[in-house]
Amino acid sequence: MNQSSTPDDKTGKVRLSGQLICTSLDEVDIVQKYLPEHIRLTRSEPGCLSFDVRQTEDPMIWDVEERFTDRLAFEAHQIRTKGSAWGAATSAIRREYEISADS
Repeated sequence: MNQSSTPDDKTGKVRLSGQLICTSLDEVDIVQKYLPEHIRLTRSEPGCLSFDVRQTEDPMIWDVEERFTDRLAFEAHQIRTKGSAWGAATSAIRREYEISADS
């Protein structure tokens, strides 16, 4: 995952935006299979303000937009995601994300 420098501030909203980039139809199938539950679980996390993943006009690319109340909520999301079925199934799919914080 390509990320810009991660905010050190523990306060302020955290935003992740970027793309999930599939390189095969098999990867697209994996995203379509696991994404609905990943979205449901993420939106129910404490501190999640918004979480949207949308397929672009290019069916191999998905736009990702996440917002969390603060750095701690964002970090908790990252930990949960890595240990989830989504995390395991999509770990090889390329991600290009930028992370920023609002004061």
